[in-house]
Amino acid sequence: MKPLKLLVKPPNILKAADKSYRCTIGRGGVSKNKTEGDGCSPAGTFPLSLVLYRQDRLPPPNTKLPLLPIQKNHGWCDDPGHEDYNSLITTPHNGTFEKLWRPDKVYDIIVVIDYNVDPIIPYKGSAIFLHLNSAPPRTTEGCVALGTEAMFEILSKATPDSKIKFSEA
Repeated sequence: MKPLKLLVKPPNILKAADKSYRCTIGRGGVSKNKTEGDGCSPAGTFPLSLVLYRQDRLPPPNTKLPLLPIQKNHGWCDDPGHEDYNSLITTPHNGTFEKLWRPDKVYDIIVVIDYNVDPIIPYKGSAIFLHLNSAPPRTTEGCVALGTEAMFEILSKATPDSKIKFSEA
């Protein structure tokens, strides 16, 4: 079985195998020069490494990717000056971070996209995820957002060899 390849085509299409899904991406579009806080999705091809999910709201997704239930004290460090930059953290934490346990459903499923990970370069961007759409759907800070049904369908085909490609238009 060939690894699943996802292709993000601005402004709002994600292709997976032979299907297309409506999605939203970063409010700044796709950029080869992604920086922290610019609202852009990063151009390039990146592995999918981990699925985080709210086990109090959803069953574990059917996927071959590693799974980790989100805990109330989980966050993602977005502080370029901190040694934990672009990493899963637990709170309390002395750097700035994004809370992963949210009252809305946007982070009920998070697929970590391995952007800016080896090595991690400060200010190059952090917390690039495939996650659920807001209601109503709107652009993200750089992530890709999908509907719940599309997310479950894609995860059922994803493996540790799966990759996502962001193309610049």
